[in-house]
Amino acid sequence: MSGPAAGTARAATTTDVVCLGESMVTFLPSQPGRLADVPSFGRGIGGAESNVACALAAAGHRAAWVGRVGADGFGDHLVETIVGYGVDTSAVRRDPDRPTGIYFRTATDRGVGAHEVAYYRAGSAASAMSPANVPYEEVLAGRVLHLSGITAALSADCLELLRQLTAPRPGRPLVSFDVNHRPHLWRGADASVLLELARRCDLVFVGEDEAEEAWGIVGADAIRAALPEPGVVVVKRGSAGATVFSGLRPGPRSSNAGGAEIAPASRSTEGAGAEMGPGRRSTEAAPAAGGDTITVVPALHVDVVAAVGAGDAFAAGFLSATLRGLPVRDRVRHGHLMAAAVLTVPGDLTEPPARDHADRLVALDDEAWGRLRLGPGWTAADRAPEEVRTP
Repeated sequence: MSGPAAGTARAATTTDVVCLGESMVTFLPSQPGRLADVPSFGRGIGGAESNVACALAAAGHRAAWVGRVGADGFGDHLVETIVGYGVDTSAVRRDPDRPTGIYFRTATDRGVGAHEVAYYRAGSAASAMSPANVPYEEVLAGRVLHLSGITAALSADCLELLRQLTAPRPGRPLVSFDVNHRPHLWRGADASVLLELARRCDLVFVGEDEAEEAWGIVGADAIRAALPEPGVVVVKRGSAGATVFSGLRPGPRSSNAGGAEIAPASRSTEGAGAEMGPGRRSTEAAPAAGGDTITVVPALHVDVVAAVGAGDAFAAGFLSATLRGLPVRDRVRHGHLMAAAVLTVPGDLTEPPARDHADRLVALDDEAWGRLRLGPGWTAADRAPEEVRTP
């Protein structure tokens, strides 16, 4: 099916978030060490967009994943696992000629020099996604469409698909975009196209480190200056937390996101005007020169098991709180909590904390939030005070 005409009407909304992109079968090591020394691997799944869909569905939202997998056993495993999280996969296509991608990784953090990942994704079914074979009606049927820069790197057809999906058109859902710069996918290619795509979206997630690596842009303020169009830009700053720029700006689409419409940060008396420092306080500044409200939310103390999938979980938590119409500070805190859930397990996916549990933690004052320390098993705790202790 070719791309939709500019005036194509969307069907009645039944889905909160549609996530489009590649998912792969991942093989997790049975012990630390080099890939050459690991004797066996456990099978899981991994993919930025499917991770977000699974986390959102597990949190109680109506989520769909759109992708392309091989007509093989790995494709069966992917789809069955994603369905097991409650995700709608009815728009997933099976490719009879191309395989499902797989990869192996070590147990160390991506940011550590000893970390190894061996991808077997060249020529995969997902890399064959294009404007001609993606079901647009299903892709555009949600309140939010979530995309990532990984898809843009898979092939020229995938890049063209993202260009079409982010193009301004009446009736477009709110488009969420996680830059997700992966240097190994951009060798010999120009990653500045990710900036082009991000500027066409409504909500953008980008790490300070990846903005510097991909675009040579340093600092949250400079990132916002390079991304003036999106209504909300979330700059992830690692252990320093996140800075959110939110404001009413003339975006590239007609508003059609229902309750998912992202408005400027709601004022919260808690933490307003407080300064970052030893107390790890949230801040919400007055509107800046460009009309933005700037919200800074510190990260949590987490006893990390594996630093994989945390960015996807953060995006899912932020989107979940956005769909619920929560203030910007609370959206970021829900993102941090979702990320903490994944950081305390070995794989890319886990059950998120129960909503009432997460809401209690999000409602903590700045001092209690700063004392919070989360370790393996924290999502099963019954009451919020059980996780609060001085680091």
